[in-house]
Amino acid sequence: MQLDKNQIAQYNEDNLAGHQRKLSYITSEIANSEAIIQKLIDFQIAIPSWALGTGGTRFGRFPGGGEPRSIEEKIEDVGLLHALNQSSGAISLHIPWDIAANPQSIKDLAAQHGLKFDAVNSNTFQDQADQEFSYKFGSLQNVNKAIRKQAIEHNIEVIKQGIELGSKSLTVWLSDGSCFPGQLNFRKAYQNTLESLEEIYAALPADWKLFLEYKCAEPNFYSTTVADWGQSYSYVQKLGEKAFTLVDLGHHLPNANIEQIVSLLLMDGKLGGFHFNDSKYGDDDLTAGALKPYQLFLIFNELVEGMDARGMNHASDLGWMIDASHNVKDPLEDLLQSVEGIMMAYAQALSVDRVALEEAQNNNDVVTAQEILQNAFRTDVRALVAEARLRAGGALSPLGLFRNLKVRENLIKERGLKAISTGL
Repeated sequence: MQLDKNQIAQYNEDNLAGHQRKLSYITSEIANSEAIIQKLIDFQIAIPSWALGTGGTRFGRFPGGGEPRSIEEKIEDVGLLHALNQSSGAISLHIPWDIAANPQSIKDLAAQHGLKFDAVNSNTFQDQADQEFSYKFGSLQNVNKAIRKQAIEHNIEVIKQGIELGSKSLTVWLSDGSCFPGQLNFRKAYQNTLESLEEIYAALPADWKLFLEYKCAEPNFYSTTVADWGQSYSYVQKLGEKAFTLVDLGHHLPNANIEQIVSLLLMDGKLGGFHFNDSKYGDDDLTAGALKPYQLFLIFNELVEGMDARGMNHASDLGWMIDASHNVKDPLEDLLQSVEGIMMAYAQALSVDRVALEEAQNNNDVVTAQEILQNAFRTDVRALVAEARLRAGGALSPLGLFRNLKVRENLIKERGLKAISTGL
């Protein structure tokens, strides 16, 4: 299914007057509104292929209808999102869930939808039907060298597939760890993992990056081999200049100060990018900004300050991607909400008066510093985000038009009510 540009234009025309009233007010309040709008237009957030279908829990899964059944249909769904918001111009594939039998035709299809390929993701947390060895007791850390070799070769194959699609980065997430004390020698597990990663790193093209993700728990609950940002940082420092830490907002212990983590990694040039989501208890993979919007804003506040201090390009120098699981929502609607939440937090952070904040910090004026940040967070920037979409050719309200055009109903007609997304 593809959206007609005339449908978007007509929807925008019908809602333009109300939007312009809101825009007029907010541009009078924020001095650098035009600069913010341009940065919002440039900013793109990759959509993961696995988030396009209904997720689930270990207790059950309740699939929706019209889910994408192939890599082609996944690209079409991301194309729908990008047509609506003009901020989802890349797709991140998970291999072997998303095998491109004909890479050139897949690239051509993505180009038709205005999409590029973001990081490719390897999978050594599942056993595949045709693999020789099991990852039950780990992959890159495994005591069995043959199993480690199998996992290494899979990652190298993922790199090769990414090269054909035009990707420039590999994301490695490991479920490796242990469930019980004594099960694992921590030191040897670290050494095995490092040696495995070194072989994968050696296979990277010169212009590629390796993102090493971390996770404090699940599916192993006593120890995780890459459990936190410090452990990931330890690995990527040893690997080299093309290796970076990837931050997933749900992969932290309760009350972790993620914004401080982000600031320090960015300062040391080892922040690779983000998996955006939200959480209440653990790795809940909920809609970005749904539960902790102020934390998301504070993270972006550190990102904007840190990237500007290093002279970085906001749009291209870090990897921006959503990582979510939709158990009760329509996946496409949830992704539209997540992109909106991320763009709002970014716009709010861009509106912070940096000069005044630095002055307050240098004077130890805690009250003023707090007021500056909270005033920016409490400012309704939705009209700026909508204006950026409008200028880029998207819909003033992506979710509103999605429902207005009955996109899900049409996808069900095309694919059926029992369609199940690959990999889920």
